[in-house]
Amino acid sequence: MHEHIARPLYYLGVHLFYASVVWLAAWLLTSISRGSDTTKHWIWVATSLNFMVPLGAVVDKLLAPHLAWASPLGIIGGVGARIAEDNVLALVLGTVWLLGASLMFTRLYLRLRAERQGAEGLEDVGGDAKRPLVFTQGVLVRFGRSTRPPSVDGLWHPRIWLPSGIDQLLSEDELAAVVIHEITHAKRRDNLIRLVHELGLCVLWFHPLVWFTGVHLSLYRELSCDESVIRGAHRNDLVSALAKLANPEESFLLQAMASSFLSLRIARLTTPQPPQGSVESRLLAVTFGAALAMGVFQTVAHTACCFLTKH
Repeated sequence: MHEHIARPLYYLGVHLFYASVVWLAAWLLTSISRGSDTTKHWIWVATSLNFMVPLGAVVDKLLAPHLAWASPLGIIGGVGARIAEDNVLALVLGTVWLLGASLMFTRLYLRLRAERQGAEGLEDVGGDAKRPLVFTQGVLVRFGRSTRPPSVDGLWHPRIWLPSGIDQLLSEDELAAVVIHEITHAKRRDNLIRLVHELGLCVLWFHPLVWFTGVHLSLYRELSCDESVIRGAHRNDLVSALAKLANPEESFLLQAMASSFLSLRIARLTTPQPPQGSVESRLLAVTFGAALAMGVFQTVAHTACCFLTKH
């Protein structure tokens, strides 16, 4: 019976080991000052998905009969076998994981419920009745009667909510810069990407690099949206808008700035950045793609042996 436990643990161990290697490659590449933040954002999205989706296991099932050279990772296999053979240890670890996952799912549920209630509250008041509904690039933009900071609601049909009075604080060009930033979030389905990562985090809560991946995703999610503003020739408008929004007297906007890496965003906006299709950005994407392929290949190389031994 212990083999039925040891085998999945071995698969999981090898997968997480090489997913961690890919994470290291992502961290090194995105730490380079060159290259666009949009490219770096997608690198972190791929890194997150690589933790969540064991591509190596899928490829393994298809190619294992042809991989006679496959060899196991003894250390990881030994740990899995040790856990499987010790019923008490397996029970303790399983219980700890289940408790942690339960707490994480509860935490996620409460966050989603709070956000949903907040969106329903805006719906109840109907937004600013004096404002007509506006669609910008196919995305609904509404002014809400609340102190809620600028935000995007919805997974499949996202919409933008702006706090009432923001147009009194910002000039027309500054408001346009803020809207462009939020539109990028909406059209890219960033809320859905965030949810997918958080679901994976609920399962892999014990892995510190999955937590760090979430931090990098949040950072580059904002920086890459700022690049959209730059491409729209509103760089200076966004800088001045961020400066106004960070004014402590505007409490509803300060909440957004505190969680949006304000200082780093302003530093990026005031420093020339290469475009997404630049040579540097392409090199980053190609290099990361090679690292990701290596991780999948190495996972297959060290898990196919289980298939071969079994058959």
